[in-house]
Amino acid sequence: MFRVMRERPQDEAEVEWLYDTCFAPGRTALSSYRLRDGVSPIPELCLLARDEYDAVAGAIRYWPVQIGEARTPCLLLGPVAVHPTRQGEGLAGTLIGLTLETAGQLGWTRVALVGDEPYYRRFGFTRELGRGLVFPPPTNPARVLGRELGVPGAWEGVAGEVQRWEGPLIPG
Repeated sequence: MFRVMRERPQDEAEVEWLYDTCFAPGRTALSSYRLRDGVSPIPELCLLARDEYDAVAGAIRYWPVQIGEARTPCLLLGPVAVHPTRQGEGLAGTLIGLTLETAGQLGWTRVALVGDEPYYRRFGFTRELGRGLVFPPPTNPARVLGRELGVPGAWEGVAGEVQRWEGPLIPG
């Protein structure tokens, strides 16, 4: 049994420990972290799951980014992690599903991520929608995925360099 809740400031150290456990401490050297530097995540989309022992068993975060010269708003999903002892219980899928639904309710129309298409396809992510995105190097273009959130055609004409968010937060 898990309790899913919004991440609070007092949860940050435990969530960071989970990310280090799942991805290794060198994870912050990945190119996607350069898009997060100096930018706050979207609080409503940062969830964690506590198990029956009150330990953080899973966590997910989203960050605003902008794409191309038009600076088109987009969400960047990740990281999402589940403690190795709790994997295979559907927890990541629960966190992803809940947050994608909430993101649409908040007015976001597109989400991007860098990940494995066979895994993320079940949540509606495709390489087709991520094809025009250029993440900071080194990023394998075959791992760039996109998803529309309730607005067909939300990715039409959206292409270019994925950049850190600047300015006021306006979902798109």
